[in-house]
Amino acid sequence: MSRKIAILVRERQSEAFRISAGLIMMDDSVDIFVLDRKVAGDPDTRRNYELCKEMGLGLYTNAEGNGDLQYLSTEALADRLLEYDIIDPY
Repeated sequence: MSRKIAILVRERQSEAFRISAGLIMMDDSVDIFVLDRKVAGDPDTRRNYELCKEMGLGLYTNAEGNGDLQYLSTEALADRLLEYDIIDPY
């Protein structure tokens, strides 16, 4: 049975992107929400972020001007989280 998983990202961005890409191997639907900050520019984070983009994961943020992540207001983001079976913070 496929589950909807939301990954909330703040501090450990590289790890969160890496884990998120791995979760789709179980046929789960995974969306990533980068909260209150921009995606880090270090090589590990960028590589894992690009992998998530290539794998078609949903990428959202509440920080305006955060690259090609889809912007959602904090209120809209909170409303969207009600749709998920699992919410995992990083």
